[in-house]
Order: sequence, then C-alpha cells, then structure tokens
Amino acid sequence: QVQLVESGGGLVQPGGSLRLSCAASESVLSFLAMGWYRQAPGNQREWVASIVRGDKINYADSVKGRFTISKDNAKNTVHLQMNSLKPEDTAVYYCFRDPTLGLRSWGQGTQVTVSA
Repeated sequence: QVQLVESGGGLVQPGGSLRLSCAASESVLSFLAMGWYRQAPGNQREWVASIVRGDKINYADSVKGRFTISKDNAKNTVHLQMNSLKPEDTAVYYCFRDPTLGLRSWGQGTQVTVSA
C-alpha cells in the first residue's frame, strides 16, 4: 500500500484559494487513478476529482470550473488547485491512489475551512 502525504489545507475566506498536494511514496508504481474525496461534518464522503491512467481528468459537478487537478510526474505528486472557494467546500479532503493491483491508498486527510 502506497503512503500518501497531503499538505496545503487551512482556513480561507470565501472566494479565496488553496492548493492541496498529495505525494506518493512509491513513484515507480503505475496506477489506475489518483485524486481526491472530501467529507464534511454530518455528510457522506463525496468524490471531488481524479486523474485516470492516460491523464484523463474528471471533476464532480460541484467543483467544475473552480478546481483544477494536476500531476507532477517527477515527484509522483497530485495537486488540487481550489479557486473561488465557497463555505460548502469546507471538509476534510482525502487523497487517494488506486494501484494497478492491490488496495486503494488514502492520505491522512487535510482540513479545508472556508469561512468569513
């Protein structure tokens, strides 16, 4: 199971921006997908964005046009640039990695709070 280290969460005002990063420990492994889920208090976990093998990118409708997922191949790191943040974006954000074989890996979670 690959270790994922997240960073970049924090407190931001509505309309502001944050950039999350997720670094994988085993860069030599291929993967089917990497991306992000989030979970707000009292809510179910919801998928946010992903990069699928072949670099196909997918976004949840709720973040289209505001969030951008990208990948740094040299560091095997995935980023989530979050712009025009809204209070409803407040959640714990979890990075995930689906390997070609084996278990899905999860990051530890990083808190994003959007509040005035």
